[in-house]
Formats: sequence, structure tokens, C-alpha cells
Amino acid sequence: MNSDNDLQIAGDILEVPHLLQPPREHPATVSEFVGLARSIAADRGQWAHLVRYDATTRWYHRLRTGPGYEVWLLSWVPGQGSGPHDHGPSSGVLTVLEGTLTERTERGTRALAAGAQRVFAPGYVHEVVNDALEPAVSLHVYHPGLTQMPMHASPHCEARPVVV
Repeated sequence: MNSDNDLQIAGDILEVPHLLQPPREHPATVSEFVGLARSIAADRGQWAHLVRYDATTRWYHRLRTGPGYEVWLLSWVPGQGSGPHDHGPSSGVLTVLEGTLTERTERGTRALAAGAQRVFAPGYVHEVVNDALEPAVSLHVYHPGLTQMPMHASPHCEARPVVV
């Protein structure tokens, strides 16, 4: 098996584009949420004018909601990071819109350039950081909507619940 793959049984859906379905108004499957994120990413008119950069904290804006899901837009100036966390009972799709972000997990570190996507299930622990010299923008789709973001001491330690 590919040890770099977080979905050990089913494989990584992003590696098989022919399985991705076109976005529906109200997505219900992993591939439909990936398609929703890709369609929003491709339409800069939906999000580019909303982006703000804040040197003191990560900026975020809820872009859209639907039945059981939320879409968030985040900006990251150099050096900003999320801290190690999971998303409670929510699954998600992280899409880098501009710049480069670094994702750290217990399995290692990977750079995510513009266009990169990560799909994760409930309990997936990671840290996202802008290690680059330029700002970055990312899009996050959560299903169900994000209600918890338990913080971790490191990507493989016990969670400390934090209500969002």
C-alpha cells in the first residue's frame, strides 16, 4: 500500500478524477463535496473580492451553507498556522486557492500548492501552516457544519475539546 495515502482501504479519491462527480446544488457524497470545492475555486468572482489579510490572526469568512454543510474561506499570512487539531464529527475538503500551505500529520509533512486538495474524515488530526513568504488563501468544506475543533498537543496526542 502507498504509505503516503491517508485513505488506506479505498484509496485517495483525488487520484481518480474520473470518479469525481459534477457539483450538485446540495452535495451528499465525498466526490460531490470535492466537486463543490473545485467549482468554487475555479470561480474567483465568488471569493476573491472577500479575502482579507490580518497580521494578528487568521482571517476567515463563511462563504456558503447548505443542508448539513458549510463552506469557509480562510487567509493565511506568512507564519500563521492552525495548531494541531481535528474537526470533531465533521468530514472535510481543504482546497488551496492561492499560495502554498504546509500540512503536518503524524505521517509527515506535505506542501500544498494552489489547486491542491485534501479530503479528511472525522478525527483526522493535522496542522496547517503558511511556511511560505507569500500569503495564502484556502477553501474548507465541512460536513456536517463545523461545531468542534479539538486542539492537540501534537498531531498524534489526545484531543482537548474546543467549541467553535
